[in-house]
Amino acid sequence: MSKQIKVPATYMRGGTSKGVFFSLEDLPEAAKQPGVVRDQLLMRVIGSPDPYAKQIDGMGGATSSTSKTVIVSTSSRPDHHIDYLFGQVAIDKAFVDWSGNCGNLSAAVAPFAIHSGLIDPSVLPENGIAEIKIWQANIEKTIVAKVLMVDGEVQELGDFLLDGVTFPAAEIAVEFVDPSSSGGSMFPTGNLVDDLHVPDVGVFNATMINAGIPTIFIDAAELGLEGTELQEDINSDADWLEKFETIRAHGALKMGLIDDIEQAATRQHTPKVAFVSKPKPYRSSSNKTIETADVDLLVRAMSMGKLHHAMMGTAAVAIACASSVEGTVVNMAAGGGAREGVTFGHPSGTLKVGAVASQSEQGWTVERAIMSRSARILMEGWVRVPSDTLLNDEIAS
Repeated sequence: MSKQIKVPATYMRGGTSKGVFFSLEDLPEAAKQPGVVRDQLLMRVIGSPDPYAKQIDGMGGATSSTSKTVIVSTSSRPDHHIDYLFGQVAIDKAFVDWSGNCGNLSAAVAPFAIHSGLIDPSVLPENGIAEIKIWQANIEKTIVAKVLMVDGEVQELGDFLLDGVTFPAAEIAVEFVDPSSSGGSMFPTGNLVDDLHVPDVGVFNATMINAGIPTIFIDAAELGLEGTELQEDINSDADWLEKFETIRAHGALKMGLIDDIEQAATRQHTPKVAFVSKPKPYRSSSNKTIETADVDLLVRAMSMGKLHHAMMGTAAVAIACASSVEGTVVNMAAGGGAREGVTFGHPSGTLKVGAVASQSEQGWTVERAIMSRSARILMEGWVRVPSDTLLNDEIAS
């Protein structure tokens, strides 16, 4: 009979997400390279695919925010400290989506690397702020994390409160450098607003942006929504979930992310779909009152087929970038005009993000998008998986 093997791992919270973190060198030899065996290992660690959609036999939490894996290594680039690879594990299907980044877990990557000895101690202050330059391998972009060090260790605890996270922690400033698409315009259709035709759903004014993560923004009123919805309002309605997935698929096609509408099923992590509205009062999922004056706009976003409980970090980058360009759906919901930052309301509360956009002959660009997050190690040691998970490519597939 098969036995279990142990793989060194750390379970961490980053922002409003949780994931299982690995050092590349700690992975079994067959999983050190991208491919079927690595994917099979990560799915088994998380507990997917699970037809019950509970991930009871793994480390996942049965939501898009908690079905995540991270692989970190010393950077192969001379001007970066570490390389970071993110895998979004599907819950009820057998695949790992490598098409995008997780902005929330980006805040945990530098603390993990410091704790794991992946960063040369000579670049770390005994007391002060360590600026860690991260190469995000999924999207080939640079992230700079500013981590507080005290007595030579990462300071995890503090008084920074992040809506969507119950307990306070130390603040980590995260800068996404040149977050727009490397392969083309920040607005892949060339337009700030497009008519998005979605068969059997409708025609919508949509801003489609590739910054942070590819995202489709639609005004809530065009969908017949308020923009104040919480998770249960959308996730308990099969019709809404189907509509949003159809919008996502046709938006992906219009953005050039897929060649055929059927390919959307194998690219669930990207693009995201978000709906926005002008400020209005609502009560968050924690029963906190958000007043009209507290925010510049409201945003709700879909992640892996469900309404997110707060806001994905990469989608927050997209919000920052889109809001800074006058005339986008996001900018108009925020009141229009030139902007270098917005505070937006999401189901769990509010979040402030910043970005400065500029226009050239090549199109719109953003030098940096900035937000604050926090991170904490929850557990460290080993995860166990059946040894036959790694037998060979044929079995793993």
